[in-house]
Amino acid sequence: MHPYPHIYRTSAAAGPDQAVRIDSPGLPGLETTPPPEFGGPQGHWSPETLLVASVADCYILTFRAIARASKLDWLDLSCEADGTLDRVDGVTKFTRFDLRARLVLPAGSDTEKAEKILHKSESACLVTSSMSAEVHLETQIEVRG
Repeated sequence: MHPYPHIYRTSAAAGPDQAVRIDSPGLPGLETTPPPEFGGPQGHWSPETLLVASVADCYILTFRAIARASKLDWLDLSCEADGTLDRVDGVTKFTRFDLRARLVLPAGSDTEKAEKILHKSESACLVTSSMSAEVHLETQIEVRG
């Protein structure tokens, strides 16, 4: 790992009636629009959907790192995330993220240890740790074999 601080560079550009093009050096660009709830078209990524996807993505990457350090073998992890956008004291902001994690373990695994790592991953996720919204996690563990 590189020493802190880490700097992540991005850029965004658009004309008056165009999708916003977001870029970061070395990555494929994306186009975003406002979500349908704000009058945007269906079928496009928006800043809101990207943020909620970042929560789910960060959760899985955090779990992967903690599971590796804890020597937990696992087969698959999926995470569904819902972000609640609301108005609080006249400010529109995300107030809550609901995560539903489903972990698949090989036969003979320590499910109690896995459950602890699932919850530790929620509290260690740098994306949600950087925000003031509540985070709620539901877990499901399946053992195969």
